[in-house]
Amino acid sequence: MAGRVEGKVAFVTGAARGQGRSHALRLAEEGADIIAVDIAGQIDSVPYDMARPDDLAETVRQIEALDRRIVATQADVRDFGAVKAAVDEGVAQLGRLDIVAANAGIFSFGSLEELTDEQWNDMIGVNLTGVWHAVKAAIPHIKAGGRGGSIILTSSTAGLEPLPNIGHYVAAKHGVVGLMKTAALELAAENIRVNSVHPTAVDTDMIQNSATWELFMPDLAPEDRTREIAGQRFGALNALPIPWVEARDISNAVLFLASDEARYITGVTLPVDAGELIK
Repeated sequence: MAGRVEGKVAFVTGAARGQGRSHALRLAEEGADIIAVDIAGQIDSVPYDMARPDDLAETVRQIEALDRRIVATQADVRDFGAVKAAVDEGVAQLGRLDIVAANAGIFSFGSLEELTDEQWNDMIGVNLTGVWHAVKAAIPHIKAGGRGGSIILTSSTAGLEPLPNIGHYVAAKHGVVGLMKTAALELAAENIRVNSVHPTAVDTDMIQNSATWELFMPDLAPEDRTREIAGQRFGALNALPIPWVEARDISNAVLFLASDEARYITGVTLPVDAGELIK
């Protein structure tokens, strides 16, 4: 039985771990070959350990274990030349491009009064400009295929509501929505659909680290901050009685939007948020 994206090629950013790896694996499970990029290195303003080259290599291993092809490149999404080169090489090797999952993102925090220029510029550079770079690099290849395609941008519930102490993140993720809607209009005539997904907290390294725990548990001493208590604090955001969603929950939404099951869905903001936005 053919997979839901059988024979297609998907470009995934931030693919070394977390949601990006999950998206790449889920699409590969359903028949897609993968073009993967990740910075696989540290950005100084990010207060937790980011992915490393070994993480990207592990993504490659897991995709190949599914008997799918993958072209993986270490690249910073803030550098359009590097992103374009990675996509061009991936298409040269894999022959086409049909799907984009522009997922690469970072997280840091501080009030608007406290944020540094470095924090602001890195956040906008990765979480908004980097998304545009992924789309810009992919569009010519999807158009050239003449088969249409699907572009999925990772935003956040913070792209649909304000939250304190992450104003730069909120601004970037709101910007992704505007980018998505404009791209959906510009590309509709080519039968290229563009949508965004909006996760609540996802159980990945982006939230499971001491710096993010401090944001959610400032009243507790570091030694008293546990995963169980973190789950209670994150869970308070959600209507459904869960602490957070899993990366695969977001990947299933990405897969749906990438597949022909969503062939007439474009310009949509799709929350995968356990009811956070209705609270």
